Amino acid sequence: MGLKEKIKASPKLKKLTIWALTPKNQPRPRLWVKLFVNPMVHKKGKGSRIRRRTRIDVLPWNNFSLGEYSTIEDFTTINNGVGDVIIGDRTRIGLGNTFIGPIKVGNDIMFAQNIVMSGLNHGYEDINLSIHDQPVTTAQITIEDEAWIGANSVIVAGITVGKHSIVAAGSVVTKNVPPYSVVAGNPAKLLKQYNPETQTWERV
Repeated sequence: MGLKEKIKASPKLKKLTIWALTPKNQPRPRLWVKLFVNPMVHKKGKGSRIRRRTRIDVLPWNNFSLGEYSTIEDFTTINNGVGDVIIGDRTRIGLGNTFIGPIKVGNDIMFAQNIVMSGLNHGYEDINLSIHDQPVTTAQITIEDEAWIGANSVIVAGITVGKHSIVAAGSVVTKNVPPYSVVAGNPAKLLKQYNPETQTWERV
């Protein structure tokens, strides 16, 4: 049994580990974790940039990686507390985005401003417990290569946005987006798809 499995199997050891790595009731790493642990555990590709005024709330028990020549702009928050956050090559994450794992982002993707993607949902079913005290569920969000996500969009847990697709500004994406498509609205609806036979973008 590896170290991670031993910690998960022991409630006392798990509680101690969480206390050592994160401040009480805060889903972010302690300073010593940011400075000494994360640089050894998480991967940052050649030529990639994380701007100074970001919150990179990543912890060593899940993965975080930023591909080559990718950029995370100021005021963005990345959190891998409940799932991996994997970002590919040549991807630009604009100002003020929030990414909560599990999330997998491909290559050559453009994220505009103030986008929220969360692979996390809180339980609420037990009315005798506060929502804060109930178990969470996770479902991976996948953004495939060459997609463009417009400003102020929300992408909920479990969604896949297909290759070379566009999510228009202000959209709330609650269903998978096919490759080579344009979606818009709340909830987002399919507006256009690329037809390889006519080689044009056609209204649906």
